[in-house]
Amino acid sequence: MQFQQYLKTCQRLLPIVLLSSLLGYPNPEALAGSLTIEVYKSNQELIVRDGNSIIKKYRVASGRGGAGTKMQLGDKKTPIGEYKILEFKENSRFHFFMQINYPNPVDAWYGYKNELINGEEFKEIIKASTVNELPPQDTRLGGYIGLHGIGEVTEEKISIHNRHDWTEGCIALTNEEISELRQFVTIGTPVLIFD
Repeated sequence: MQFQQYLKTCQRLLPIVLLSSLLGYPNPEALAGSLTIEVYKSNQELIVRDGNSIIKKYRVASGRGGAGTKMQLGDKKTPIGEYKILEFKENSRFHFFMQINYPNPVDAWYGYKNELINGEEFKEIIKASTVNELPPQDTRLGGYIGLHGIGEVTEEKISIHNRHDWTEGCIALTNEEISELRQFVTIGTPVLIFD
């Protein structure tokens, strides 16, 4: 049922994607190279792939809101879907931060359909997607989602990280792992998040 809704949403968004390609907006996959990041929330696993080859695997923590996709600000869930890295932030409170394009057009569609965002916010998210910019981060859908480290290292933080999903909706690795992951990632690298 959820997959069928996803397909219907993709069909509705297809004209927008086609129009953006006709207008000459850059293809994010062309910018990113051949590597893809896959995150499996229920397995607490992040995989770096080059085509069908696995380059590296990491154990991760995700949103403490549990299974399912992020629907709105404050639900503490990690979104499920196709995203891409759009920004890097050095010296974040979580060591290093790779921001993804949440909310994407599919998230925006569900937000609009469920009256969490208005038509203008929906258009702004779609526009940002077509020009590979960060979408608005201050809507009722939430924002500032990405991959990051754990910040200041303490035994307690490492213990929590190793046993629990603890984030507000992001995907967390250790500081050393996020630094290592950075070598594989460029602006536009696809991030596929599964439940």
